[in-house]
Amino acid sequence: MLQRETTRTVRISNLELGGNPKVYIQSMTNTHTKDVEATVKQIKQLTDAGCEIVRVAVLDMVDAQSLGEIKSKISIPLVADIHFDYRLALEAIRQGVDKIRLNPGNIPKREHVMEVVEACKAKNIPIRIGVNSGSLPNRMAPTAENMVATAKHHIDILESMGFYDIALSLKATDMKLMIEANRLAAKTFPYPLHLGVTEAGTAFSGAIKSAMGIGILLAEGIGNTIRVSLTDNPVLEIQAAKEILKNLGLKDKVPNLISCPTCGRIQYDMIDIAKRIEAYLLTINKTINVAIMGCAVNGPGEATHADIGIAGGKGEAILFRRGKIIKKIKESEVYDVLIEEINQFDDSVIEKDSQ
Repeated sequence: MLQRETTRTVRISNLELGGNPKVYIQSMTNTHTKDVEATVKQIKQLTDAGCEIVRVAVLDMVDAQSLGEIKSKISIPLVADIHFDYRLALEAIRQGVDKIRLNPGNIPKREHVMEVVEACKAKNIPIRIGVNSGSLPNRMAPTAENMVATAKHHIDILESMGFYDIALSLKATDMKLMIEANRLAAKTFPYPLHLGVTEAGTAFSGAIKSAMGIGILLAEGIGNTIRVSLTDNPVLEIQAAKEILKNLGLKDKVPNLISCPTCGRIQYDMIDIAKRIEAYLLTINKTINVAIMGCAVNGPGEATHADIGIAGGKGEAILFRRGKIIKKIKESEVYDVLIEEINQFDDSVIEKDSQ
């Protein structure tokens, strides 16, 4: 089975997609692209959260003509999402986008596809072919085999024109189908794969479904970029994607929160502290394990590997580092003390020790 390191390499601006173990995080804006100010603002929020590639919808020529200005104001690669109208693709290319999402089989005239291909060749812009289980041509049944056959139809068009800077996605609302389709695609094509469970749901259910589907494939060595599709603020997509990659050992500089389940031994407001610390950790760009434990019974012992942690008591807590108890602190001081410890923690020392 082809894996991350054995796919073709496709360049997206300064990023190398495929041919290496790196997995990039993608998201898509939900603003109107022609509203440049709102779109740029959201892209910057996504970038700050850890997004590495961003896609925008191009519904009409005004959207397409806005892409250059958007591109000039952001720092990550910009992907234009285009359907059916080749003229929008040509304008997006003129505007300097870094990648086109386009299915060549949806453009009726071959000469129009060739125009897009030649324009992409001239500027070294790759094309992502996206196949969704819910929109297969000719009312084909949503199976892994039919999804791969549809992808092959689109790929054959581009390859017949001598174009090979291709990325591929096969998405489904059904997690098992998405896994099957991408496993088959990894055996069939040499191109890097973009993974996602499409229309996954809200932040709760969608994140779980995405973590399972994307995580299984990534653990098998399949996938070069990911998007966690959520019906919510797209910043949450980035947070969920980072969690997936972190837990598979595919991304560092992401904090990790350890917290025990609640039980009758808890004598302080552990849930509130854990939630507040988790929210703060989302703003931190360092490799650190922080433990919020309910009591001293399974506090420092079960969280020995934590860089910083607390175990609660009645109106107080003990602060520990790597299993060693440092001091007792009042419950009212727990949050502030933890924040100070997190800010002072130097993860470069840990990295040096592990080399």
